[in-house]
Amino acid sequence: MTTWDEAFAERYDEWSSSMKSDIGFYVSLAEEAPEGAIVELAVGDGRVAIPVAQATGRRVIGIDLSPTMVRRGQVRAREAGVDLDLRLGDIRDLSLDEPAALIYCPFRALLHLPTWADRRRTFERVATALVPSGRFVWNAWALDHHLAVQLDGATIQAPVPHAIRYFVSDNRMEIVLEDGSKSVFWWASKNEWLGLIDVAGLEVEALYGSFHREPLSDESGEYVFVARHPASLGLANPS
Repeated sequence: MTTWDEAFAERYDEWSSSMKSDIGFYVSLAEEAPEGAIVELAVGDGRVAIPVAQATGRRVIGIDLSPTMVRRGQVRAREAGVDLDLRLGDIRDLSLDEPAALIYCPFRALLHLPTWADRRRTFERVATALVPSGRFVWNAWALDHHLAVQLDGATIQAPVPHAIRYFVSDNRMEIVLEDGSKSVFWWASKNEWLGLIDVAGLEVEALYGSFHREPLSDESGEYVFVARHPASLGLANPS
């Protein structure tokens, strides 16, 4: 199943306009990052990577599967005068020429990976790409089933008109714009994320319920994970 229609990219600026609270969080982590590459998975049009590069003065490597989003990111980076190394590629095949001090994946983009195997492969690739004590950071929906019942099948006007459908049989959610372009997500529980961290050999540094670093609670709508590479792990990229 296609998880992202290229036509969705044409509305991405509008779609992402309400998502600003995460930028400062990821920037702060990049400012703390020691020597090593800074990498954004599913970089999109540089919404987060450009502020990170501006704040740190460092080159940011960005990887995305969408040719449209990579092209848009290249244009935006030139306009902002920052150094982004944007690469068209699949995050499940992550391979870096230099170890990374920070790898992050914002805006719930890991939820585009449909299966446990896809996510496990991604996490294992990340683990082998990090320097000792390097961080892997991402955020994802903490699914509220009550809210899902209210939203299922509804048309919502903001940030752009769209409909939401939930498919419980495979934990799938589809967001469909007026023109029919679609973005597909597969949600995961806290324990599933913890299991992925464990099988990849990473360690949990923090789990927040918001980008303000508040503790996760029953009212949290977001998982914000900070995982760390223990010094005992090897650094060779997988073949």
